This record gives sequence, C-alpha cells and structure tokens, in this order.
Amino acid sequence: MLNSFSRTELLLGSSSMDKLRNTHVAVFGIGGVGGYAVEALARSGVGSFDLIDNDKVCLTNINRQIIATRGTVGQYKAEVMKRRILEISPVADVHVRQCFFLPETKDLFDFSKYTYVVDAVDTVTAKIQIIVQAKEAGVPVISCMGAGNKLDPTRFEVADIYETSVCPLAKVMRKELKKRGIDRLKVVYSKEQPLKPGGESRAIPGSVSFVPSVAGLIMAGEVVKEIIECT
Repeated sequence: MLNSFSRTELLLGSSSMDKLRNTHVAVFGIGGVGGYAVEALARSGVGSFDLIDNDKVCLTNINRQIIATRGTVGQYKAEVMKRRILEISPVADVHVRQCFFLPETKDLFDFSKYTYVVDAVDTVTAKIQIIVQAKEAGVPVISCMGAGNKLDPTRFEVADIYETSVCPLAKVMRKELKKRGIDRLKVVYSKEQPLKPGGESRAIPGSVSFVPSVAGLIMAGEVVKEIIECT
C-alpha cells in the first residue's frame, strides 16, 4: 500500500524505514540550519522528535528559515516546526522543549532517551554542553559550525572536528573540546572564508537562503545514514 514514505522505502528498504520510525532525534536550535534538518528528518520517516528552542519567528528570519513566513512571525519556532512535522507525518511523536539549552538548564534533559542529537545552536557554551552530555550518555551527536557570512554552499564538508580548518567557530570548539577530553566529534563545516562586506565586522552575521539550509540538509543526511547503517 502506498504511503507518504513509499519512495524513500524503495531506496532504503523496509527494515531501514522501521529503524527510522523507531528513532528519537533531539534537535537543538530550530533556525536556518536546524529547521531544514528537522524538515528532512521528518520527510525521511523519523518517528520521534524533541525540538529545543525558545525563540520566536521574526521578520528577519523569512529570508532563510523554513518555518518563517508572514503568517508565523511572532510564533514560537519549535511550535511552528511541530505543526510542520505533523502535517508531513501525523503519527510522529513530537515534543517541544520551549527553552534555551544552557548549563543552567542541562539537568532538565535526559540524553539517554535519544537515538541521535543534532546541535544547530549558535553559542559556544550551549554547543559544548550539548556535546558533553551526548558523549556522556553514549549518544551520537553531529554539530554544525559557522554558516553565517558565507555564500558558497558547495564548500561544506563533513569531518571530525580535529580535521577542520579555516572556520573560526571550529577553531574555538577544537580548543574547548580538547580541554574536556573529547577526542572526536562529527561536524558539518565550511572552508569558505567568512565574508566581510565593506570590510565591516558585525556582531550579527549576514545570511542567505541557500547556505544554512544546505548545512541542515547535510546534517539530516548524516543522521539518516548512520541510523540505517546501525545493526
């Protein structure tokens, strides 16, 4: 019988679809990167999600975030994403955690219940804590490095954090993870030098529709491949 994921099943097979259906993914950060990661995971047949974000959609998100439209401005991003998932897969189990993940809120999360963790947040402090807790729980995690101020989506690569170069965020992360004894981490990063139009340096980076979205889709692809390859 045909269903929403019939074409995916033709490619991956029924046993892989069963694995995806029984997968519980936590996505931290439902923005330009995380939103596309969730969208692709939902359309791949992942059965359960925790969506962690406390931001609301704003007008400046419309240029690059899949959840952002004139109709969703002012709404919580995680709630908008939950509605999208359920429109794609009504049987999905979706939990919204309306908070920012920080060292102060880490005890609210039980990482051992997750099959996979996707780190798509912006702040180093939160990224480090997510990675540390995932590693302590023995749960695979993938982390996105800097996607702002870039224009070439073809420069993204998947690598271990200690094999990265060029990306300023990856440099900081390497240093901080080494301090904590974390010797490996799968990341998506770009070797493209961040652009500085007019030589300016701004606290808020510029971004476009076709860069963070690609990073998110690559992350989702890595999650799906790893899940279906597990025995």
